[in-house]
Amino acid sequence: MATVEMSEIKGKDEEPLEGEGDYESLPPHASLTIHMTAGAVAGILEHTVMYPVDSVKTRMQSLQPDPKAQYSSVYEALRRIIQTEGLLRPLRGLNITMLGAGPAHALYFACYERVKCTLSEVIQNGGNSHIANGLAGCVATVLHDAVMNPAEVVKQRMQMYNSPYRNLLDCVRTIRHTEGLAAFYRSYSTQLAMNIPFQAVHFMTYELMQERLNPHRQYHPGSHILSGAAAGAVSAAITTPLDVCKTLLNTQENVALSSMHISGHLTGMANAFRTVYRFGGMAAFFKGIQARVIYQMPSTAIAWSVYEFFKYFLTKQQMEGEAGTAGPV
Repeated sequence: MATVEMSEIKGKDEEPLEGEGDYESLPPHASLTIHMTAGAVAGILEHTVMYPVDSVKTRMQSLQPDPKAQYSSVYEALRRIIQTEGLLRPLRGLNITMLGAGPAHALYFACYERVKCTLSEVIQNGGNSHIANGLAGCVATVLHDAVMNPAEVVKQRMQMYNSPYRNLLDCVRTIRHTEGLAAFYRSYSTQLAMNIPFQAVHFMTYELMQERLNPHRQYHPGSHILSGAAAGAVSAAITTPLDVCKTLLNTQENVALSSMHISGHLTGMANAFRTVYRFGGMAAFFKGIQARVIYQMPSTAIAWSVYEFFKYFLTKQQMEGEAGTAGPV
């Protein structure tokens, strides 16, 4: 029976060369289905496990929060939300997030792996290239956000304090009837402007950490967790100002916009930047940074560790199935 243990694939007496024969390249490349399945599972778990912190982040980024929704820390916010609004309130909007995260992350990881492989062949003759990793992350982000942006709009409106929507369908119908379908993509340009640098830094940091912690690119859960956490923390902190603008465009915070004498709906990244700056100066661009980093570190660690595990497991199953079909030599 054939297996995909790294030492057995390479031979018991052969030391693996750095950058060669990694498990993700068996047999010789994991199939598109494997990448999409692993990505979908990783994406759903990434957004689900840390969702309550994401709810807190959305509220902490409010430019003019209700006095009852002003929080000094993530812990205090979660405690007060549960005490005053119920145990399940931090999970409001989770359903639409799960519906969007599965297909969005399936496209995201599948696209990343394929583009990274293609560009690495061109730039580095098949070796690891930080430029290829960053560009692949940018291309994957365009597809991911096209699927995820409408879900983000609905999610953040349901997360806000005193959200007027009864449920998911009520939120979708109300937005469509009062603001039109374009409202679901009002923040798309800002989302891309945030996520393209976010993912470029994210993937480059992850691959750089892997070079240090796991140079032979074997399946090593500890290195995937640490690399993912570091990548999430760095990229989240850097892109927080853009996330604040995205939240404003998604939520169309009525109290804040009215106080700035802005009528109608706020559109465009430039207008969002001006509004945030007028409201609170440079400090306003970093509202919720603590919650954002706390959310992203474990989320990306979970996403990468789950993705790498499923990629390893599914590739191993595929190899064993092919060996069984071929029969003994």
